[in-house]
Amino acid sequence: MDTNTEAVIAAKRRGAYQHHPLALKRSIVEETLKPGASVARIARQHGVNANQVFLWRKAYREGLLPESKPTLLPVTIAPSMVSDQLSAPNRSADTGCLTLEIGHTRIRIEGRPDAETLRLVLTELRQR
Repeated sequence: MDTNTEAVIAAKRRGAYQHHPLALKRSIVEETLKPGASVARIARQHGVNANQVFLWRKAYREGLLPESKPTLLPVTIAPSMVSDQLSAPNRSADTGCLTLEIGHTRIRIEGRPDAETLRLVLTELRQR
């Protein structure tokens, strides 16, 4: 038996790739982020390769392992905004204003931002 045939047989024994749910990946990564946690030990407990867990940790830091449920941001309408809209009903839809306040951060977006820009801003705010 040559080495190529042995490699094919070994590959067939390995089985198909496993696809883990995002919630499982997040929970494993969050276990590894606790003080004194061992990535190798946690990976063994869950039956995954430690190198895979390190890749998930990188994705987690980059915000690529989102929570399964969406996070909602609180929205309030300031009285001055309501009175401005009532006094000028013929205003163009492009002259609106969006103000986001999270902690000590305030972001004011005037006009009509494109969806991708707004998504990037909200993603950055959520990570802080």
